[in-house]
Amino acid sequence: MHVYMKPCLEFFHVNRFNATRLLEKLRNKRLVFVGDSLNRNQWVSLVCMVEASIPDNRLKMRVFNGSLISFKAFEYNATIDFYWSPLLVESNSDDPIIHHVEYRIIRADRIEKHANAWRDADIIIFNSYVWWRKHKDDMRMKVMNGSFENGDARLEEVEMLDGFEIALKKLTEWLGENIDKNKTRIFFAGSSPTHSWASSWGGVDRNKCLNETEPIYKVGYKAAGTDYSMMDKAKSYFGTLEQKGIRFDILNITELSDYRKDGHPTVFRKQFAPLTKEQMANPASYADCTHWCLPGVPDVWNEFLYGYLMYK
Repeated sequence: MHVYMKPCLEFFHVNRFNATRLLEKLRNKRLVFVGDSLNRNQWVSLVCMVEASIPDNRLKMRVFNGSLISFKAFEYNATIDFYWSPLLVESNSDDPIIHHVEYRIIRADRIEKHANAWRDADIIIFNSYVWWRKHKDDMRMKVMNGSFENGDARLEEVEMLDGFEIALKKLTEWLGENIDKNKTRIFFAGSSPTHSWASSWGGVDRNKCLNETEPIYKVGYKAAGTDYSMMDKAKSYFGTLEQKGIRFDILNITELSDYRKDGHPTVFRKQFAPLTKEQMANPASYADCTHWCLPGVPDVWNEFLYGYLMYK
């Protein structure tokens, strides 16, 4: 048995996921995933894990304003939502469909529009990493202060990681001032690793993670794109909430997921338009080695979340 697998197996043995028990825990409560498509990946996983235990006529899923997707188990009056907010604060990437923009712009002082979607939640799981990573060496972003309405708008160009800190600062300040510490529990998910550089595990880069059928067995492996310093920054900012008596935990999914090069949808991911044969034969451009298959790795993330909610 590999060293990194032992604590995980012990956890599952003691705290095996039970959908009915979780729904009882969520009775009359609202749980919200807030962030990007990887957090949506986990939301879909959790919905799949609980809905099989509920008769079909007692559950409902609906879309509100495009950014908010809601699942409700009526028998328990339990709600599990996902809210699209990839950069945490307001930005030019807030459209859940049309968000591939050349320059990312965040509003350093604006979060209220997003916060209204989670203000009343009992449990919130935030994530935000992949949108702050550079895709090319000269990639930067812009931060907007002020507003066009007041005529004092100004743009400042910053490094991506500086923008990450600006967003973390604004988010944690808002949470510290507005969250009911007697009601709401906060989580921040660790970085979800990508497996796009096959040479990291001895493969061929042009294949990315296509046709990988086994995890990485090298103990201590770290994916090339995983930046642990970003998680340290997030932990530092969110740690300020504990000083105010707000319950906060890091959902540590990163090291476990680093090994799972075999867990991505690659060229078989559902697309708006199906890939052609030529595109499927070009994994370097079209294989999705960022998101995860379901059932799969996000189910394990939710096993961890279940353990926190039920036993801590």
